[in-house]
Amino acid sequence: MKAENRLFFVLALFVFAMAGLYGWWTTAAPREQSGHHGTEWIGVVALILSGLLLTMIGGALAMIARRMEPRPEDRPDAEIADGAGDLGFFSPGSYWPFGLALSAMIASLGLAFDQWWLVAVGLLSVIFATCGLMFEYYTGTRRGAEH
Repeated sequence: MKAENRLFFVLALFVFAMAGLYGWWTTAAPREQSGHHGTEWIGVVALILSGLLLTMIGGALAMIARRMEPRPEDRPDAEIADGAGDLGFFSPGSYWPFGLALSAMIASLGLAFDQWWLVAVGLLSVIFATCGLMFEYYTGTRRGAEH
């Protein structure tokens, strides 16, 4: 987790620096070319909020890294064999990710075309597909075998 932690903090520093540069650049732009007067605040605020989000994610990863033992990626003396073994369970034949992507696309199209009924249908199907993905292995024949 330390590598990811550092990556997010370095990205946050970069975005904060770009926010300062962007603010200076929009203020210092020649008036006759840019067509506006003063700093362009929407971009500056968007960059600052992006930097704060990156800082928040980096802080969360730092807190998680303190609570767990170092992974092989975090240790300089680790061997390649230290990273062997199971990484988790990944469903090989699930159709729910496709349904989730399709639902998100429907909701996005509703936003793009300002069709709020389509946004509502898309968001409801996103919720349905998310629940289907989460509870995929807690229903059906597996559930009957446990009871």
